[in-house]
Amino acid sequence: MTDRPKQPDPLEVALREASQLVSTQPAKAAQQAQAILKAYPGQPQAALILGVARRVGGNLDGALRVLAPLARAQPGWAAPTYEVGVALGLAGRRKEAAEWLRRAVQLKGDIGDAWRLLAEHLLALGDTAGAEVARANFVARTTHDPRLATAVTALLAGRVTDADELLREHLLQNPTDVVALRLRADVAVRLRRSSIAEQLLAYCLELAPDYAAARYDYAVVLHRLNKTKEALEQVDQLLAVEPGNPAYRSLKAGMLTGLGEHVQADAMHASLVAEHPDNAHFWIRHGHALRMTGKQAEATAAYRRAIGLAPGLGEAYWSLANMKTVHLSDDDILAMRQQVVRSDLSGEDRIQLRFALGKALEDRHQYAESFRHYAEGNRLRKAARAYDPEQVSGMVRRSKALFTGEFFRARQGWGAEAPDPIFIVGLPRSGSTLVEQILASHSAVEGTMELQNVTALAWSLQTRPRSAPVGAYPEALAQADATELRDLGERYIEQTRIYRKTDRPFFIDKLPNNWEHAGFIHLMLPNARIVDVRRDPMGCGFSCYKQHFSAGQDFAYDLRDIGRYYRDYVDLMAHLDAVLPGRIHHVRYEALVEDTDTEVRKLLDYCALPFEDSCLRFYENKRAVHTPSSEQVRSPIFRDALDQWRHFEPWLGPLRDALGAAERPGA
Repeated sequence: MTDRPKQPDPLEVALREASQLVSTQPAKAAQQAQAILKAYPGQPQAALILGVARRVGGNLDGALRVLAPLARAQPGWAAPTYEVGVALGLAGRRKEAAEWLRRAVQLKGDIGDAWRLLAEHLLALGDTAGAEVARANFVARTTHDPRLATAVTALLAGRVTDADELLREHLLQNPTDVVALRLRADVAVRLRRSSIAEQLLAYCLELAPDYAAARYDYAVVLHRLNKTKEALEQVDQLLAVEPGNPAYRSLKAGMLTGLGEHVQADAMHASLVAEHPDNAHFWIRHGHALRMTGKQAEATAAYRRAIGLAPGLGEAYWSLANMKTVHLSDDDILAMRQQVVRSDLSGEDRIQLRFALGKALEDRHQYAESFRHYAEGNRLRKAARAYDPEQVSGMVRRSKALFTGEFFRARQGWGAEAPDPIFIVGLPRSGSTLVEQILASHSAVEGTMELQNVTALAWSLQTRPRSAPVGAYPEALAQADATELRDLGERYIEQTRIYRKTDRPFFIDKLPNNWEHAGFIHLMLPNARIVDVRRDPMGCGFSCYKQHFSAGQDFAYDLRDIGRYYRDYVDLMAHLDAVLPGRIHHVRYEALVEDTDTEVRKLLDYCALPFEDSCLRFYENKRAVHTPSSEQVRSPIFRDALDQWRHFEPWLGPLRDALGAAERPGA
């Protein structure tokens, strides 16, 4: 007796047929799915097919009425959760879509399209960090090239240098892989090689002009390089295709703020929070814009709104703490303590909560616990950065070897003649914003912001083909002739024109780290003024340590690194004073606090500016201020902060040891 062939299960057959019709005949697929559900009430696969068929057919409400209950009834099944996210995204409900898609990838991490859609929604919602992670996961799960997948895995694990090498090798074999080009540009930004990122993204867009994510990154990189006019052109191209895209509008608003176009920028930020009142990231950016223009109460309210929407958002709490004039309450401290121990908190949120807790507890004179939070925040931040203090020390040694008195005498009269810029250099938290505000209160001087143009010009010198090795800065300056140095100076003047909004003859470029380029500044702009603002090294060093910087100060997250950086800084300044006596004017913050009138007059004399009483009433100046000291410089000078660091002296031994002889305030 032979076995009869096994009869196919009628339910399996019906489900398979309905599933095959979804993409081509969604209406018929829906009908068949409904028929199955009539015969088998609650059958989950049939419900999924019905929901997807309705979504494909454009009936989003009908799809969600089926898919959302199914996903809740089957909480461990990724497919309906993913489909709810897809349908919500198509309905324009981005925040909800992102929440469902995030759940889907938690259930099943290899759904490539879920990562892709999650990245798109997070970007539009202003969560650029989350979007980067989602995009990297998408590439890792969809690429068929093992080297590219390994590179993305390394990037997700924070091994940026490894990722860069793997991507470089991949691109040697696949030079037109636009996804890999964009990824390597991202790596270049993380390694502070923005000019390389610019080149990679420009080539990427040549190959794929419609690659919107790459164009967005290109705009961000151009803005980072202070090529804001070109960056705005890229954003406007994106907005021409998607005029309502909130991520593009938010990026443009940030660029307009950077250009000093505060009225237009504030209007854009206000419209974004009005249209997306449940978007915490947009409230934070709105708060930043309000704070810059001195609207402290409105900024505080915006940050509070962000906390209400996203209680774990560390940036909102740090933004409040960083206002200096706001004291976080006991309820705030309790809330932050609860949030900082969450296992699902992002690394960035955890870091900023630590800094905010440190500040809140410092205000309560709980110095030991305050320092523990500062130390943990710094430990986490340093672990996410690739900082090598020897790079700065080596640059200082080479600068001293190159910049001799004979070197400068041989180039006397070179460079552009423009006397317009007043450069303010030093360390962050040294009092440079106060000096900027004093000078910007003079009728002949315009304040701008922390401009990156000198750094970008220095980078351009070290990356072009030369007989000197690539990256040899400042040695490359030895090969620059009179014409080239004049061109560099004129290029600087032209590039910075976009930041000048008045007809005042002088303007301020206050980027503290430009102390590294003081010799270069002298060569290309010999008539520009250079003002070095210096503060007690222990006070300045600890003030850097307890400040969470948005970018650019990687030395500031370790007490020993801070001490060594300060030592290198005073070493180079002392050398330049010896070979260019009188060229740099030094302002001691403590002297400025103790005898403001005398120090302001000395400063104005150095800048060849007549004394104006408005410089002593700098706190009445209503200009926008873009630094963490924006509140302090809107108040008269007070000396209370001079010795605040002494409360933490028991824990600052590594800073004192690293400073060595530079620890003496007169060093």
